[in-house]
Amino acid sequence: MRVLVIGSGGREHALCRALALDPQVSQVHCAPGNAGIAEVATTHPVAATDPEQVTELARRLGAGLVVIGPEAPLVAGVADAVRAAGIPCFGPSAQAARIEGSKSFAKEVMAAAGVPTARSRTCTTEDEAAAALDEFGEPYVVKADGLAAGKGVVVTRDREAALAHARACGQVVIEEYLDGPEASLFALCDGTTAVPLQAAQDFKRAYDGDQGPNTGGMGAYTPLPWAPKDLADQVMDRIVRPTLAELGRRGLPYVGVLYAGLCLTADGPKVIEFNARFGDPETQVVLDRLETPLGGLLLACAEGRLADFGPVRYRDGAAVTVVLAAENYPGDPVKGDVIEGLDGLPEHTYVLHAGTARRDDGAIVSAGGRVLNVVGTGADVAEARARAYAALGRIRMRGGHHRTDIAAGV
Repeated sequence: MRVLVIGSGGREHALCRALALDPQVSQVHCAPGNAGIAEVATTHPVAATDPEQVTELARRLGAGLVVIGPEAPLVAGVADAVRAAGIPCFGPSAQAARIEGSKSFAKEVMAAAGVPTARSRTCTTEDEAAAALDEFGEPYVVKADGLAAGKGVVVTRDREAALAHARACGQVVIEEYLDGPEASLFALCDGTTAVPLQAAQDFKRAYDGDQGPNTGGMGAYTPLPWAPKDLADQVMDRIVRPTLAELGRRGLPYVGVLYAGLCLTADGPKVIEFNARFGDPETQVVLDRLETPLGGLLLACAEGRLADFGPVRYRDGAAVTVVLAAENYPGDPVKGDVIEGLDGLPEHTYVLHAGTARRDDGAIVSAGGRVLNVVGTGADVAEARARAYAALGRIRMRGGHHRTDIAAGV
């Protein structure tokens, strides 16, 4: 089977790496890809958000499966176009992807399905936003209603900063603050059936101690030894299956990943947000531990055969990833800095490229905000963490920065 992956980040490198390890997969292609992805897949200079270009590429390659990584192509209708051409596709329709593309739509679906989540208000004016901030109190939680690449959320005790974010975004969802540790759980869905993957935790703030602005994610680890043993069962029963049923009732069968960003409150898990795709950087560690071949699993989802697929298996041990970010990230990142030290990394470690390019002289350079994901594996989280940081210490990039506390004390 030939598989085409759409996207260019660390998540897509993790997907391509896992697909290349699947004996059922004969070729892995990626559009547009990056310098690291080019080492495990054939890359193609196609716009990821262009349904016509992606469909034509899939046809030309004879792809047996298209896997869409980022949210923007999903909201742009790429999955719809690929499926209309008769090609199996892993990724929800544009209408179903509104579960991520519109925070207000997601809240509406959750309310109808009885899914536990924070109380909220959708606001379009400054007066509405001010009233909602006063209603819920601090810490203030303000979310841009549309796509924001993981950076559209402000959580602050500064009312003026919260109001300024609402003003800048236009339509926002303002909600009560949920108190408790956070976790991410991905559910693979085929329209009617869903199975959970192993839970992970990511770190959204830019700096140590959860300080600084929100980012797309500065690191992640799995498994979560502190989480309830039945967390996946709780999430599937109370959150994922009711949500899929409600989407089905609306004529929006959901095929792809439903990512539940969770707060584990005293009353049980509640949804912070839904995403319509694999999370980044949680995918990098979850797929590392996945023993079940990925290509066959995703094809079963795309073809509606998940109920007959059999149990999903995992490797023992743990995985930790740490993000090396470019200077100024998450603002306007500096690009073009040379990356050195990528070869000869220690055993049980490897690098997934997130924002890189290969220069004409062969050098690997930064080409985005999050540049590399350094992955370490081990018998437990502490060993995996130590290995990830040991490997990161050998990589050099001018202006690069990373958090030093990913998975600390787990």
